Amino acid sequence: MLDTPNYSPQQLERLRRFFHSMNHFMVGMWRIGLGKLMNAWPTVGGRIMVIRHRGRKSGKEYLTPVNYAIVDGEIYCLAGFGPTCDWYRNIMADPRVQLWLPAGRREARAASAPGTAGRAKLLREIIIASGFAGPLMGVDQRKLSDEDLLRLGKDYCIVQFKMEG
Repeated sequence: MLDTPNYSPQQLERLRRFFHSMNHFMVGMWRIGLGKLMNAWPTVGGRIMVIRHRGRKSGKEYLTPVNYAIVDGEIYCLAGFGPTCDWYRNIMADPRVQLWLPAGRREARAASAPGTAGRAKLLREIIIASGFAGPLMGVDQRKLSDEDLLRLGKDYCIVQFKMEG
């Protein structure tokens, strides 16, 4: 989990570039049919899905891999760089998305997760489901108190997906 207030703009930009380069690899793995395999060991590699969405200005189709968690039967993910993430802004403008999940592709509707009740639980579950990503950022999400988790994740956007059909 990124303690973004303590990162310099240069550090944040390097992290964004790193994740962006990894995104191309992840989407490629899904395209050749290895998405399910990439989810075989979630405690290490995390749970990864791809969100197919439309650009809010261009209308162009985008594929964005994200870590996700299933909490109380619902699918959630984080916009870790906050509300300025392009993919997050895109799905808030047009919430109709397609999710590429290990069990197959599903049409869904994205929404900002409601309220703050249960926010710490959602943050913790999503970060745990991110596998190595939390520890890579120096966070032991299993040991953080709810207060520390909420403080570190205050700028994060939690997205909830409702399956259609």
